[in-house]
Amino acid sequence: MSKSIKAVVMLGLVALAAACARNVDDGAVEEFVVVEAQPITVEPTFTGKFK
Repeated sequence: MSKSIKAVVMLGLVALAAACARNVDDGAVEEFVVVEAQPITVEPTFTGKFK
């Protein structure tokens, strides 16, 4: 292969490695939201005609 093709392939591999590399020093913290479950209501029970 010619030197120019080898250089293009090497630059492509370096660019691919740089694009796929994980950026460790960005200090980003993943945020998440906790949704509390709604309390379950109890159905009223029949206790007689009048209470």
